[in-house]
Amino acid sequence: MTPAELAEVVLSAAHAVFTARGLDPAALPARTAVERPRNPDHGDYASTLALQLSKKVGVPPRELAAALAEQLGRAAGVKSVEIAGPGFLNIRLDAAAAGQLARVIVEAGPEYGRSDRLAGQRINLEFVSANPTGPVHIGGVRWAAVGDALSRLLRATGAEVGTEYYFNDAGSQIDRFARSLRCAAKGEPAPEDGYGGAYIAEIAAQVRAIRPDVLDLADAEAQEVFRVEGVTLMFAEIRSSLRGFGVEFDTYFNEKDLHDRGELELALDRLRAQGHLYEADGATWLRTTDFGDDKDRVLRKSNGEWTYFAADCAYYLDKRERGFERVVIMLGADHHGYLGRMKAMSACFGDDPAVNLEILIGQLVNLVRDGVPVRMSKRAGTVVTLEDLVDAIGVDASRYALARYSSDSPIDIDVELWTRATRDNPVYYVQYVAARTASAARQAGEVGLVRGSGADFHPELLAHDKENELLKALAEFPAVVAAAAELREPHRVARYLEELAGAYHRFYDEPACRILPRGDEPIGDGNRARLWLNDATRTVIANGLRLLGVSAPERM
Repeated sequence: MTPAELAEVVLSAAHAVFTARGLDPAALPARTAVERPRNPDHGDYASTLALQLSKKVGVPPRELAAALAEQLGRAAGVKSVEIAGPGFLNIRLDAAAAGQLARVIVEAGPEYGRSDRLAGQRINLEFVSANPTGPVHIGGVRWAAVGDALSRLLRATGAEVGTEYYFNDAGSQIDRFARSLRCAAKGEPAPEDGYGGAYIAEIAAQVRAIRPDVLDLADAEAQEVFRVEGVTLMFAEIRSSLRGFGVEFDTYFNEKDLHDRGELELALDRLRAQGHLYEADGATWLRTTDFGDDKDRVLRKSNGEWTYFAADCAYYLDKRERGFERVVIMLGADHHGYLGRMKAMSACFGDDPAVNLEILIGQLVNLVRDGVPVRMSKRAGTVVTLEDLVDAIGVDASRYALARYSSDSPIDIDVELWTRATRDNPVYYVQYVAARTASAARQAGEVGLVRGSGADFHPELLAHDKENELLKALAEFPAVVAAAAELREPHRVARYLEELAGAYHRFYDEPACRILPRGDEPIGDGNRARLWLNDATRTVIANGLRLLGVSAPERM
């Protein structure tokens, strides 16, 4: 019996109690939930339904809990129900009902943990969006890992998700990039406000290979060639790097398209129609202070140039016009100042910022070697890049390490820790269980031990404390996935997998829970039941790692 199934049994018992007592069924919720008690001595699961309903129906909570406990005690699979405190229900399942979960998980396979919790939601998820003026740095890599994991979680809970990379190919930063390339091609130092690093010289050389005549062109024409060709080459490298990291986007959106298609003018017209634009000092302003911003924002300067914020407005409107009800934008640690203006901009369009716009801010990441932060890349010159991180600890460890912590906390990634083949390396600890469960299944096959059909499965034999502990841990996975998606916290999955790994190790190392028969012992129903439990663990570990974009190896 899964926690969701038990919750339905609890709700069904409540309906029966309300009918028998003549209570108003309208007070009953459409759904309820059960929780795993911190202290296993308090039972397998706990329900607070009696406490939630007592005031609504005018029945003392312990009296209502007693009626629910009596009704629940008759349900198949429920061993006992105890009342605790002011009206908590502590529920114990019989071994057969608890053990049946192993079969449910194995037969569900990759679908176990998925739900329709967010069905009907259309979410646009934008992350990374590094300017194409250099390689993806370690801060952007954090969003690559977290954003990709979040997109997987949202889809696993039924949401329709469009992932998006905003490709900023317009503006002053791109002009400085082009000037830097041209200087490098001519063998001159980078401009004072330009970009340095070996990658600039590499791209400049590639532009010259594409256009051998570029340095013979007039200044403006040469600048344009370096801009167009340089941005194309740089962004191709960024996409290739992200692809090697396991991250692909549904849409790569060019800022230049907003300008070319007249979408900035369209956004201006929409905001004007909403009554939030005004002219002052020859510039066009958006009155964001009406919605809590600290100052109004310029959209078009007095010289006719557009501001970055104007493009932000047009891009937001474009997403909403494409049918996304919720726009989620993941920004770096230096973007806290964007929160107020972006929320106010959403409101200026007539949206509800609490519903239609969500901004997540990620904190800094440091790569640490020998206890000292790694300060710069050999190639980029000033930052640690995606390639530097992957070269240091690998793709799996990088993705797991970056997704393992709450994104609003700064983290240090210790190279020695994340490359260590020991249990104190979190990704190794979890992946080792993936490999150990696969190895156990292979060894079982070698001695002729197979799970067999459902008729050969005796879940009541999974009655040992370590088996029960592992079953309860496996049962939590769907709720963990749902919470991680709803709260935008992929790290919950990683921490859960580590707890599950611990429960599996304790089960596997318990002599009374051996999967394989000893010596010449015949294969028994207990061995088969534990093989089901082993394979269920492999399924959940693999499903959880897949949500993080991390492999589940069969051998290590």
